[in-house]
Amino acid sequence: MTTRRTCLLTLTTLLTSAALLGTGISHAQGGFPEKPITLIVPFPPGGPTDAMARTLAAEMKDRLGQPMIVENRAGAGGNIGADYVAHAAPDGQTLLFGTSGPLAINVSLYRKIGYDPIKSFAPVIQVGHLPNVLVLNPSVPAHDVKELVAYAKAHPGKLSFASSGNGASSHLAGVMFNAMTGTDLQHIPYKGTGPALNDLLGGQVSMSFTDVLTALPYIKTDKLRALGVTTATRSQALPQLPTIAEQGVPGYDVSVFFGIVAPAGTPTDRIATLNRAFAQALASPKVKERFAAQGLEPAPASTPAQLAHFIAEQVPKWAAVVKQSGVHLD
Repeated sequence: MTTRRTCLLTLTTLLTSAALLGTGISHAQGGFPEKPITLIVPFPPGGPTDAMARTLAAEMKDRLGQPMIVENRAGAGGNIGADYVAHAAPDGQTLLFGTSGPLAINVSLYRKIGYDPIKSFAPVIQVGHLPNVLVLNPSVPAHDVKELVAYAKAHPGKLSFASSGNGASSHLAGVMFNAMTGTDLQHIPYKGTGPALNDLLGGQVSMSFTDVLTALPYIKTDKLRALGVTTATRSQALPQLPTIAEQGVPGYDVSVFFGIVAPAGTPTDRIATLNRAFAQALASPKVKERFAAQGLEPAPASTPAQLAHFIAEQVPKWAAVVKQSGVHLD
């Protein structure tokens, strides 16, 4: 009986250990991570990127055995933080919570950056994307995209669109719209989304391709008229609103994507550990609920290879749009 009891206890211990290994507690494997991980946010505190990064970071200690510390290194449209991570030690201890800017657009938009969005990083996981929505001041006599295009062509140069600044997604979305519809919407850049939105509400500009989260309260109160979301699929926040692509502009797809990358050369086993932990966090009900409240759409793919492929597609796509815009920043 004693021998049988001993065997049962041993079996129970083995099963428990196996279960623990399956819950994401992978820090014991190969000693990684051996210290807190730093997650660089290349934008100031308090914005949507910072909020998403902190939501994820708070979930990582139980999955990696070490805390994840968010550090803001803002400036140059995200280039300062991205450059810092690109030149960090490739040990998986320093990561970038990147967006479309530093990971796809800035290489064409800025005359000089100190990294290559494809070659300088080892992708970890795609987090999701934030759709933009085309909104009009109600004084503009259009109630869908086809009516807007017809009115704009009948009155060339009359309509204007506000953006949060040259090279922002709200600017490049308008450039792409003009190119794909043959319209001549005039670009009016602002220093941030707030000033752009204020002038749109006041009727100083005709429309904007702003983010869903910012526009939603004004859409619900009829202060702004929503014509379509800019992504290939409809937004969870506005499920009844058709996409621009659905309304006669096939292939139109603009959003801000979010992804986590490490310095190039980071060992693949460490990338796999990080990917697994982030995937578990993204699947948790608490994170899904918070991200949905921020307007974030989940990523359709979660492997490092899929993020690498996605970034490789985004870089030339935005290079063409930036070229059309004629904008270059120092």
